[in-house]
Amino acid sequence: MQTIKTPNGETLVILPLAEYESLIDQADIASANRIKADISAGRDELVPAEIVTRLLSGESAVKVWRSHRGLSAKDLAAEAGISAPYLSEIEGGKKEGSLSVMKKIAEVLKVDLDDLT
Repeated sequence: MQTIKTPNGETLVILPLAEYESLIDQADIASANRIKADISAGRDELVPAEIVTRLLSGESAVKVWRSHRGLSAKDLAAEAGISAPYLSEIEGGKKEGSLSVMKKIAEVLKVDLDDLT
């Protein structure tokens, strides 16, 4: 390892490529281990490819997550405290749903609000 000073006084480190790549690999492994731990502890989840494909194709995120969670539209509406027709309009793209309603739907579906937009 070698250090050099820039004209601005910043210290830079020069190290062999293999050593740099080893540090990157170690960081990647540590990150993967944190993700595995979060999944094991229930703080995160793996999203199946089918769900990702449906979301990317433009299908209603509320409907995709609802079906993934195994909820009927009637059950989700009841748990979110809204009417089934209102949920149907949200899933069909006829209405956006208020922020408070979308937060409640996200809570019931156990997803971030951003996952529904």
